[in-house]
Amino acid sequence: MNRSLVAIRSMRLAATSAVALALVGMSLPAQAQESTDSRLKKVESEVRALQRKVFPGGDGKFFQPEITPGTPVPAPAPGQPATTPVSDILLRMDSIEAQIRGLTSQVEQNTNRINQIEARLAAGVPAQAPLSGGPAAQSNLNAMSGGASPAPTSTTPAAQPSTPRPAAPSNSRIEAVKAIVKPQSADPGDDEYSYGFRLWEAKFYPEAQQQLKLYLEKYPRHARASWGRNLLGRAYLDDGNPLEAAKWFVQNYQTDKRGDRAPDSLLYLAVSMKQLKDNKRACIALAEFSETYASEAAGRLKGTYDSTRNGLGCA
Repeated sequence: MNRSLVAIRSMRLAATSAVALALVGMSLPAQAQESTDSRLKKVESEVRALQRKVFPGGDGKFFQPEITPGTPVPAPAPGQPATTPVSDILLRMDSIEAQIRGLTSQVEQNTNRINQIEARLAAGVPAQAPLSGGPAAQSNLNAMSGGASPAPTSTTPAAQPSTPRPAAPSNSRIEAVKAIVKPQSADPGDDEYSYGFRLWEAKFYPEAQQQLKLYLEKYPRHARASWGRNLLGRAYLDDGNPLEAAKWFVQNYQTDKRGDRAPDSLLYLAVSMKQLKDNKRACIALAEFSETYASEAAGRLKGTYDSTRNGLGCA
């Protein structure tokens, strides 16, 4: 009994330590572009290794880590298109964060199961008994209690709260949206974009998001596609969702760096990162913006560039 508890607690400690190690790797300060790149590659490999080392496969056996100290990181395949420092770092750090979120979720699920197993072992219930509270588990518990149904305990999984549905728009909002006239011209693609712009301009941000996504789905190669992706990011940013906004700004910048609104997207990516209090990535985006679009930084977008840079402490 005691050895089982010790083994289970050791698993919990290993899983929690794995996430802590990954997070520490993410938080190390950058010294230069080269060290940042090598550190990112190392953290990416370590996260993959931790996932395989901490969590067992379907047969219950533990996987060996994919890397060992000193294992070289493979170079990009020949012929692969080059990426800029900001696009490469932002995307790879997003990927690492997603892996860590998945790893953290797995740890939380395993911790919950370990808590249930510990409680069962302490009560003398076989650890192999189902944890779902189904007929088999109920039969085991009834047998140990002389047939009487046991009172609910903390080992019974709590019911998951249902996701609340968004509130339906009020009648006044519906009427106000209906009052926004959709253009009718010889260019239906431009009409769809312009309608999304009018909704955004009227501050109907959720409706603008829906309309602009419809426009991009129907006309992905339209002349205003760069405008549409950028405006979709603005609609999320103005709606108080800088994380979703950043995704569209990155996509627009990477899809066509010569697009009409690619400079805006790179600059507003920095705005989004600043709102998320990620000053490091905000400075990376600003540095690439000022280098790639120097004329825009000194002209049309100078006001936004200066106000975004203010307070960040960029080098």
